[in-house]
Parts: sequence; C-alpha cells; structure tokens
Amino acid sequence: MTDLAFRSAVDIAAGYRNGGPSPIDVIYDLSSRIRQHDPDLHAMIAFEPEAVAAEARLRARELAAGTDRGPLHGIPVAIKDIVDIAGTPTGCASAATDGHVAKADAAVIERLRAAGAIIVGKTNTHEFACGGPSFDLPLPPARNPWNLDHHPGGSSSGSGAGVAAGFFPLAIGTDTGGSVRHPASACGLVGLKPTYGLVSRRGVFPLAQSLDCVGGLSRTVVDAGLLLNALVGVDPGDPSSTAAPWTDCLSDTGKDLSGIRIGYVRHFHEEDLHADPQMAKALDRAADLLREAGGTVVDIRLPPLEAFFSVNRVLLSSEGFAIHAAMLREKPEAYGALARRALLAGAFLSSDDYIRAQKLRTQLIHAVETCFSEVDILLSASSMEPPSRLDDPIETRRTYTRQARTPFSVTGNPALTIMSGLSASGLPLSVQLAARNFAEPLLLKVAAAYEALRGPLPHPPRYA
Repeated sequence: MTDLAFRSAVDIAAGYRNGGPSPIDVIYDLSSRIRQHDPDLHAMIAFEPEAVAAEARLRARELAAGTDRGPLHGIPVAIKDIVDIAGTPTGCASAATDGHVAKADAAVIERLRAAGAIIVGKTNTHEFACGGPSFDLPLPPARNPWNLDHHPGGSSSGSGAGVAAGFFPLAIGTDTGGSVRHPASACGLVGLKPTYGLVSRRGVFPLAQSLDCVGGLSRTVVDAGLLLNALVGVDPGDPSSTAAPWTDCLSDTGKDLSGIRIGYVRHFHEEDLHADPQMAKALDRAADLLREAGGTVVDIRLPPLEAFFSVNRVLLSSEGFAIHAAMLREKPEAYGALARRALLAGAFLSSDDYIRAQKLRTQLIHAVETCFSEVDILLSASSMEPPSRLDDPIETRRTYTRQARTPFSVTGNPALTIMSGLSASGLPLSVQLAARNFAEPLLLKVAAAYEALRGPLPHPPRYA
C-alpha cells in the first residue's frame, strides 16, 4: 500500500468518504514506512505504533458512525518535540529536560484532536529549537531524504524530513527565524509561517517569545491551508493570540492572479547575499510564472538583510538566555555544544542592546508595511543555496545563515516557502512568498497559482 505514502491530505480524506482506504489502512501503511526507514533518517523522536493504531481505529469508528470532524478527520499529523502532548515527554531533543512529561496538550494539539487528526508522534529538532544539527545529543540529527549525507534544514528538521519521506502528509513545526521554512527549502516542501499570534503558542517550549510562531509543513499548498484552518483561533491562555479576520484561508484558490501586485525583492539574493545561480534562476522563473498567471511583478526594495539579521540575533539571544539562564547555571553540561553556545550569547547582551533592537525592529516593520502599500505579495529567496553535507559543520554553519527568511520573522508577516525544482545535484530549490499581516488567504492563493504552473515535482527517489 505504499501508494498512500505521498498522497495529499486532501486525497486521503476524499478516500475516507468514497470507499477508499480507511484511517486504519493509512496508519498501517505509514507506520510500516516509519519502521523501515527511520533508523536511517532519524525524523522521529517518539513513535508508538500501537497508540497511533488505536487512534486510527477511533477515527474510523467515528466516520462509520456518521461523525465527521472535517477535512483533517483521520489525517496523520506529526508534532515537533517542543510541543506538549499530554502524557508524552517534551524532550526538546535535549538531556537538560530530564524527560519532562507534559501534563496537558498544547493548544495546537487540542485543535488538531478537535479536528479529528491522528497524532503520529514527536519529530526530531535542533536542541531547544536552536543551534544546529548536533551529534552530542540523546539522539542523532535528522537527515535529508533527498540525500542522507545532507542536512534537512532546521530547527523543525524531523518534521520536514518525515513529510518529504512520506511518513505523514502534515507536520507541525515552529519558526523563530525561519525554522519551518528552512526544512521546507531543504526538503522540497511547503512551509507556512503564519502571522505572529495567529496560532496559539500555549504548551510550546519557547525560544524567543516575541518571535516564535507555530507553523506547518506539507507537500501541497492546499494541505498547508487545511492545516492552518484547523489551528487558528483566539486562545486566552496565550497573551499574544489574535483573531483571524477570515474563517477559511482557502476561500479563494482560483489560479487567476489578475490585479495582484507582486514585489520581487531581488536585492536579497543579488546584492545583500549572492545566491547560487541555480537558486537565482529558480526565482526568476517563479516571477515569470506569476506573470503568466496574470500577476503584475515589479522590483521592490526592503531594508538590507543584515538589518533584519542583527535585530533577530539580539532578540533571540536575549530572550533565549532569559528562558534558559537557570538551567544553564545548574547543569550546563546537559546541553549540547551548539545550543549551549547559542544560548549563552545572550548573557553578554544588555538591556540597552535589547531596547535598541526593538526600536530598529519598529523601523523595519514600518518599512515592510510601506512596501505592502505598493504591492500585495513579496517574492524573495528562502535559502540561497541547496543544503550542505551534514558531516561538514563549518559549511552547515555558513549556509544556515545564507537565507532571507529572517525578515518576516522580525516583522511578524506570514511567509511561505515552496519547492521550485531540483539542483543539478538532485537537491531541492525553493522560493519564498510573503504577505501583509493576516493575508494568509491571498498568500495561499498566489502560492497555489505558482504551484499549478510549476507543475508536479518528483519525490525523494529513495522513498518514492
């Protein structure tokens, strides 16, 4: 039944309602794939086949009895290991958590359960969602399904690797400086970071609370929208939670982009950083396809990437250290070297540094809002080049910072990364789209139009 592995959530759901494979069949098939392939891929941190099968049987019984919870009913969804699932350890891929077991579900888990989704298990991550791929943690880092010698992006690395390998159609990740969109770039997926505050963070171990967002990884744009629809909603338990000004982010998935203005941020990959020629060509091709769909594409300028990077570094380091200071003092040896180094950097920042970063952030937000008075969507690079080898820490550290995802983490705007093709070496290429706050319906419409004109792309050969 391996033909189920790369079906979209939409197709799986249609099968449930039209005599196709049941949730039990789907979970049996995907569980077999996880058992077969994860010993090499390391996408999973926690996976209990019996518990997942029991949940699949429950969802199947509900459908048989006429209880249909919606588009995600019976759809497998995997969860990054910094998100609480009641009764399950939230390890954050670290020895420092001492196997902390969550007492309650995170808000996103509550919403997924209400939507009838099947929680598959916990996915691998960089330690506490920071640092990078590390070999001194309780479990080895996840690998890239397109080439196991390469990294899958981070920090939502296991979520990206698992979706790309056909372990599950949907996964939850988190994004503080690009950590949903990076695995999407590296693994050839759709990675959606929503507007800051649109999805509750209650029950998610924080990295930098003024930047953290919960997002999703999928293989199609429509699946990304279905997942977001299930997650949005005001949560009194999260002070940053805000209401969406829409009820369905997939309300308009028409492919005609007439009247939509798209600003092409060329200087990110042509001046601020120089992208791999293959990535630059993919961006130009994306601009051509958006014009073909009827959109008006014009060049536009934002502040330089380094301004966004500097703000993100100060905010993330300051807020991250504040969260970890006590544990770092009590048991620094429990942290891996990369996370310990990244978090300790915040100890050397002052309140003046933080205030100045917030002031600059305000200016950057204003600059981006001004651009959105001229255009509806921004097109830019996500990664500047394909993922590097996992066994080359110097190259991994260098390429991790060669990206244009951070600007939209600093400003809080929704942003989406989508696969654009394959490099000559067979690794994914990508492009990024961003929109004004709470314009997810438009962002997904444009992304779907691009996806349709781009056409279908292959899956990782090892897993297809």
